[in-house]
Amino acid sequence: MKLNTSLQKIFSELPQAFQTKNIPDVQITRISIDSRAVKQGDLFVAMQGGTVDGHNYIQKAIDNGAAAVLGEKDLDGFTVPYIRLNNTRHALTWIAASFYNQPAHSLTVIGVTGTDGKTTTSNIIYKILIAAGIKAGMISTVNAVIGDKVLDTGFHVTTPDAHDVQKYLAQMVDAGLTHVVLETTSHGWAQHRVDACEFDIGVVTNITHEHMDEHGSYENYRAAKARLFESLEWTKEKPQGNPRLAVINRDDEKSFDFLNNFIKTNKINYGLNENADVRAENIEYTPAGIKFDVSLNNLRVAKLELEDLSKDIDRAEKITVNSKLVGSYNASNCLAALTGTVYGLGITPEIAAQGIASLDGIPGRMERIDLGQNFTAIVDFAHTPNALKVTLETARKMINRKVIAVFGSAGLRDKEKRRMMAEIGAQLADYVILTAEDPRTESLNQILNEMESGIPLERRSEGKSYWKIPDRGEAIKFAIRLAREGDIVLSCGKGHEQSMCFGKTEFLWDDRIAMRAALAEFLKIDGLKMQYLPTQDKREEEWLNE
Repeated sequence: MKLNTSLQKIFSELPQAFQTKNIPDVQITRISIDSRAVKQGDLFVAMQGGTVDGHNYIQKAIDNGAAAVLGEKDLDGFTVPYIRLNNTRHALTWIAASFYNQPAHSLTVIGVTGTDGKTTTSNIIYKILIAAGIKAGMISTVNAVIGDKVLDTGFHVTTPDAHDVQKYLAQMVDAGLTHVVLETTSHGWAQHRVDACEFDIGVVTNITHEHMDEHGSYENYRAAKARLFESLEWTKEKPQGNPRLAVINRDDEKSFDFLNNFIKTNKINYGLNENADVRAENIEYTPAGIKFDVSLNNLRVAKLELEDLSKDIDRAEKITVNSKLVGSYNASNCLAALTGTVYGLGITPEIAAQGIASLDGIPGRMERIDLGQNFTAIVDFAHTPNALKVTLETARKMINRKVIAVFGSAGLRDKEKRRMMAEIGAQLADYVILTAEDPRTESLNQILNEMESGIPLERRSEGKSYWKIPDRGEAIKFAIRLAREGDIVLSCGKGHEQSMCFGKTEFLWDDRIAMRAALAEFLKIDGLKMQYLPTQDKREEEWLNE
């Protein structure tokens, strides 16, 4: 995709808050926020980050060919135009949307947010759209799907940067797609990465304890998530229509009342709760998946405008849904996806059920690893207290043998959840192995000690029901050696991720590879080799100082 756009044109299309005078008539060929990646003709956007200040690299960007620079500091003396804004991070999303010719205006955009289940719900919605014959794309924290192309969106899970999101949307428009499912994180909303995405439907899974380090409080975290629903109000009218529908979780006690009162557009709720607008009933759990009925009952979609604007949607009273996903939380995710597509897009419940049934699984989400062992081995992304709780509860329903859980807690992130996760693990698993999960520049041993303090006193005897094993590969091997026929081993917290951070270095790491390597060694068969982590052969102070 080759573009050449005037900087004057870009600024002429920005919201009033970002308009400024004396914009030079400079042609821009790309947008970059990394001075090392700047090429001839780029617009370099300097942003103040947590540890890096892009303003310090403006000259390097110019040396690499930047045609103009945006910043938020009073600077001068550059050989290319420098434009000062109050907040370059906030402006970037609108600048990128203008540069790429407002791609979201040509798409029906379904946004998904929440603490847990965002990626799964996004994938289910995408499958429903495909089943309905809709030309759809998807941008998740795992990848971007544009027609036949699947693009990696990064090592760690967060919404892609604003200019990348708009680039993906523009590629979708060029490919002839009409709909997109966009997974959005609290970081993405707090940093305004998706403000210009013109959402038509917003779906939330749940809002539980996570990212307190980033947002400071649950209320701030919830408010960041709520921006998805606020954005429905400022979406411009589109030629293809604009449902402005909010889909919220009736079962999520902490967020439901707040969101129900906060939302000013069309809204509908789902859940297992008997008061839910769209309700799952008669849930059956098996190791192979879930089956449940969905009660539709001629639901009226709630509108807060005049009563005569409300519409009745006539549907069959019930429909049965089958999914290859496991666990009650995935029944909720399926229900969220069905509700959004049936009542937001008019897809029939029968087609929605077909789409749900067509999804085989999500990478790193309750993903089974089977090399012929006589117990179940699973890799899951559960990295929050609530996600770990529901994952272990699901494991309990899948088997009647022992549950063995391997997990850690990330460094430089919410410290409160360390104790919480260990406490949950000790309550719901038979054996717990505490290990590394992106310790970053924190002491891994200190993190493990903080986690250990959350284990109830009556179980706090290391070597009996729990162990601390800093090296994640060794922790997984140990869990496998503990397993007996019919047991279940869960490695939680990394899921699909492709790296683990020690110090300031990202080491290649994939829990699925680690599980396969550990099983191959245990079974004494040829297989993958365990990937390297510095905990294998270095003292902690060595990698901390790298």
